[in-house]
Amino acid sequence: MKPYIKINEKDNVVVALKDLDAGIVLVIGNEEIELKESVKRGHKIALVEIQKEYDIIKYGYAIGYATCDIHKGTWVHTHNVKTNLDGVLDYTFEQDIHPLHIENKNLNFKGYKREYGKIGIRNELWIVPTVGCVNGIGELIIKRFKEEVNPKDIDGIEVFKHNYGCSQLGDDHKNTQTILGNMVNHPNAGGVLVLGLGCENNYMESFKENLASYNEKRVRFLVAQEVEDEIKIGVKLLKELYEHMKKDKREEISLSELKIGLKCGGSDGFSGITANPLLGAFSDFLIAQGGTTILTEVPEMFGAETILMNRCMDEEIFNKTVSLINDFKSYFMKYNQPVYENPSPGNKAGGITTLEDKSLGCTQKGGSAPVVDVLKYGEVLKNKGLNLLSAPGNDLVAATALAASGCHMVLFTTGRGTPFGSFVPTMKIATNSQLYKQKPHWIDYNAGVLIEDTSMDVVLKDFVDYVIKVASGNFVNNEKNDFREIAIFKTGVTL
Repeated sequence: MKPYIKINEKDNVVVALKDLDAGIVLVIGNEEIELKESVKRGHKIALVEIQKEYDIIKYGYAIGYATCDIHKGTWVHTHNVKTNLDGVLDYTFEQDIHPLHIENKNLNFKGYKREYGKIGIRNELWIVPTVGCVNGIGELIIKRFKEEVNPKDIDGIEVFKHNYGCSQLGDDHKNTQTILGNMVNHPNAGGVLVLGLGCENNYMESFKENLASYNEKRVRFLVAQEVEDEIKIGVKLLKELYEHMKKDKREEISLSELKIGLKCGGSDGFSGITANPLLGAFSDFLIAQGGTTILTEVPEMFGAETILMNRCMDEEIFNKTVSLINDFKSYFMKYNQPVYENPSPGNKAGGITTLEDKSLGCTQKGGSAPVVDVLKYGEVLKNKGLNLLSAPGNDLVAATALAASGCHMVLFTTGRGTPFGSFVPTMKIATNSQLYKQKPHWIDYNAGVLIEDTSMDVVLKDFVDYVIKVASGNFVNNEKNDFREIAIFKTGVTL
């Protein structure tokens, strides 16, 4: 294995694949380059003399400009590079779509067919609180239920605690109702108890109106202030739901029905080289089978957004993508916050220098398929293929938004590791083998082998097989650890 990788022939930097000491000579093509200083793995090394204010090229695109003369063989990072990005931009539609030449394998997974036509990959019993005040009641109901019933015939039982549902106004109130409503109707839930207090803004009748429709066989409602013993009644309602859903059985379902969310967090210098390209290859493969993927983290599209815009199916989708980007920039500016205050300290420690650097790696999760739709926060998937979703980069908020859009699972790439899980299976894919070996109780799959002389074709086939196993019932680590959380996007006033 080489000690470096040059990602694109246009690049004027390479990425170190391991810690390199000063004095080492790298053979790059027909040229020998001596390192003038030590460079950590995942970080960049100048291939040529780069003059002050000239662009740094990685992935074939500019990721920023040099703030001083950068000499060949030296470390390229935040101390000598700044972003080129600034403000809200105007865009021109320059469509650049290429067909996917991928065979339809007619693959299946084993899932659950719901009465209302949706497909689930889990058969779980959920309590969804309308307000954070009843989180503890939900926990007590489940505790008592488990004392009286051994729910071994289902995939899990969970109360999804949160801090919202009261003292909220405007979009915050609407977001809470919408995300919780989407959870109630999510096909991974075989049964749902909606649990309210009785005096909250998100009171039950209002919540039902926003919900519009639901499956009466699989959803029950309980308002704690309206009954004498909410624990006893809650247990009774869970038992009713359990008796119905335990009859559900897995059956063969086409892979075309699978809906997958694409997310990254704790990214490092390898994210755009290993794990994110793997997800991009998987996204293209799934779409070729007739399936659906969805990409979010809008602030981490800044600097790479034109790549996505030019892959839009038509000008209408392009205009929706422009609004997706510029509306999020305006949101930052509304609160007098810098649009490009990214990457995070952890990203920088891992080798990511600017937002362009991060975004060009991040958007690779979307592969090369055309963009078929753009969803607002809280909207659910309508079209098969690659979709974009409005949500921030925050891991919990974005993963919750992906799940609430209708995704069966979230594929989450990471170079530094994270243990959390959303309300659907949240598979962690390591960008490097060191993380995979260090955190086997967090990480589910190792994409680091892609820089260890294993081809993308081999890894992709193995990864597809693994995703099918997870869709068919194999638990990922967040499920094994019972790490299940939700977070709702909050933007406004709290009363």
